[in-house]
Amino acid sequence: MASSFARILSSKRNVGILSLVGAGSLTVGLLLNREQHVSAGAQVRRVYPPSAEYPDLRKHNNCMASHLTPAVYAKLCDKATPNGYTLDEAIQTGVDNPGHPFIKTVGMVAGDEETYEVFADLFDPVIMERHNGYDPRKMKHPTDLDASKIRSGLFDEKYVLSSRVRTGRSIRGLSLPPACTRAERREVERVVIDALGGLRGDLAGKYYSLTQMTEEEQQQLIDDHFLFDKPVSPLLTCAGMARDWPDARGIWHNNEKTFLVWVNEEDHTRVISMEKGGNMKRVFERFCKGLQEVERLIQEKGWEFMWNERLGYVLTCPSNLGTGLRAGVHVTLPRLSKDPRFPKILDNLRLQKRGTGGVDTAAVGSTFDISNLDRLGQSEVQLVQTVIDGVNYLIECEKRLEKGQDIKIPAPISQFK
Repeated sequence: MASSFARILSSKRNVGILSLVGAGSLTVGLLLNREQHVSAGAQVRRVYPPSAEYPDLRKHNNCMASHLTPAVYAKLCDKATPNGYTLDEAIQTGVDNPGHPFIKTVGMVAGDEETYEVFADLFDPVIMERHNGYDPRKMKHPTDLDASKIRSGLFDEKYVLSSRVRTGRSIRGLSLPPACTRAERREVERVVIDALGGLRGDLAGKYYSLTQMTEEEQQQLIDDHFLFDKPVSPLLTCAGMARDWPDARGIWHNNEKTFLVWVNEEDHTRVISMEKGGNMKRVFERFCKGLQEVERLIQEKGWEFMWNERLGYVLTCPSNLGTGLRAGVHVTLPRLSKDPRFPKILDNLRLQKRGTGGVDTAAVGSTFDISNLDRLGQSEVQLVQTVIDGVNYLIECEKRLEKGQDIKIPAPISQFK
C-alpha cells in the first residue's frame, strides 16, 4: 500500500520519486538519493557567460527586477537546489511579465523549500521589500492559532456581506507546484486526501477530483463558487503551475461547505474557512481548528508542513511566506470609497482592497474585498485582529459620512509588534 511506502523527510532531501496512477494506488516506487545527482548550490553547466544570459529587465516593474543586478545574477545563475531547480526557472515568471495593472508583483517563485536558501542573495531583499522591511536573516516569525484571543469579531452585517480566512501549506520533502514532477504532484494529492479523510464532526466532508467528478458535482461546485479553473493568468502559467492540468488537482469541502481545501493549485494546499455574514471570530475559530487537525493527521502519517522560524510556513510565492494568511471581508462602503482619504486610511490600517472577484479584478460598485496587507512578521491572531479592528473603523467612517459628519485618517499602526 502507498501508505506504507518509505518516506524520507530530512532537510537534506534524500527523498524518493513516487509514481502514482491515482490517489492511493502505487505502481512504481523508486528510491533515489538525489544528492548523487545534484547538491544544494551545485554548479549548472553553461556554454555562455552570465553577462550573455542576463535578462533584459529595463522595462520591468516587479520586486525581482528591482533586485536582480548583473552581479547577483552572475553569482547565482550557475547554482541549483537539490532537486535541480535553477535561478532562471525561479525568475522566469517575472521576466515574462514586466508588470501588473493593479499591484507590484513579486516576479519570482520557489520550486522547493531549498530555493529560499540557495538563492537567498536574491530572495532575501525581495522578501524585505514585499514584507515592509522584514529581515529574514535577523528576525523570527511568530505563529499563533489560538482563536480565543480574538476580540470583537462580529461585524455589522448591514455592511459586511461575507467573511473568509485562507492560508496555504506545503508538504515537506516534495517539490512545489512550479517544479514538481507528475509523481510528486500525485503524492501531494494522496497525502492530503488521506489526512482529510480523517476529519470528523463539523469538519467531515468529501474530496472531489477534477479528473473524476461527475457533471452534477462539477455544476454544484460552480454554483457554490468553490471550483477553481485552470490558471490562465500569465503570472501563474509562466511559473509552470498549469502543467498537466487537471492531473492530481481537486477540491475538498466539509458537509456544511464552510471549510475548504484546494489541492495542487498555486500551492500544495489552500485551506479556506468562510461563511456568509460578519462573524469573523467564528470563521477564524473554524480555520484554526481545521488547520490544526489537518496538520495532526498529516503528521500521524509521517509527513509535515514546510516551516522554519525565519520564514514561517514556506509557500510557492514569497508574498505568502509567514502565515500565508489572508483574512478578508466583502464590505459595502458607498460613501467612504468615494472619499479621497480612503486609500490613506487603508494604508495606515495595514489593509488592502481589491475587487470581489480576486486579485486580478477591480471593484464593482461600492463593494470591496478588504483584507490584511501583511503576511510575515506577525502571527495569525495579530493579522486577523488587525482586519477586525480596521474593518470596524471603516464601517464607523461610513456611518459618520452617512450622518454628514467628518472622518479622520488614523495614525499608522506598527507592522512588527
